[in-house]
Amino acid sequence: MKSENEKTFSNEHEQFIKNVRKRKIIVWCTQLIVLILFFAFWEIAANLKWIDSFLTSQPSRVWNTFLKLHGDGSLYQHIGITVGETVAGFVSGTILGTLIAIVLWWSDFISEVLDPYLVILNSLPKVALGPIFIVWAGAGVTAILTMALSISIFTTIIGVYSGLREVDKEKITLLETFGANKRQILQKVVLPASFPTIMNALKINVGLSWVGVIMGEFLVSKAGLGYLIVYGSQVFQLDLVMTSVIILAVAAAIMYLGVAYIEKVVLKHRS
Repeated sequence: MKSENEKTFSNEHEQFIKNVRKRKIIVWCTQLIVLILFFAFWEIAANLKWIDSFLTSQPSRVWNTFLKLHGDGSLYQHIGITVGETVAGFVSGTILGTLIAIVLWWSDFISEVLDPYLVILNSLPKVALGPIFIVWAGAGVTAILTMALSISIFTTIIGVYSGLREVDKEKITLLETFGANKRQILQKVVLPASFPTIMNALKINVGLSWVGVIMGEFLVSKAGLGYLIVYGSQVFQLDLVMTSVIILAVAAAIMYLGVAYIEKVVLKHRS
């Protein structure tokens, strides 16, 4: 007996799906080969003295540093601290930024009043506020989270608010014609229609949260990947710096893929 898919899809459609899957596999394999070639060239160039391994390190030394950090147990402490701070900054920045964007959409008066302040604060280099955050929040985790929040929240507000305002006016007018109030319009039309914009804001916030946390750890932390990078550069242990940067890249990629997976699941559920 044929399966349901075999009954539903034509041979041409099945061939199209096979071609799409084949192209994805080719892309993934090419990406993997490029990564392997990059590390291989890095290792060979360091061994043949084409580059100064004292300044650039090399994959074998990075791996040995990774094993050393793993052996003394400090690796997971530093990763845990940085990842925890980043997730806290990411969640707080996204939730608070989205709520403020909804308030701006709800009240045109508040939106007009706050618009120039949001533009100025969004364009202000947040690293300049680092010393102020340290004085206000203390030289600890609070200052790091404040730094992460300050970097991500304004981008979230502006991005989500723009998405809320771009919802089809005719749909809103139709609901108003049937007597819907503003809360019902927000729940039934504006938020569902703005979901792709909100998810894009989340994806952007992943990178911004990592930037904010690492900047905060540069300034005040005594543990975490940012601390390892600063410490390694101060004592000229570039192996430690490169190891921390690679771990940071892997952790950021995993977090981004997690958000993308949540988006895919939610979109599938909606469809």
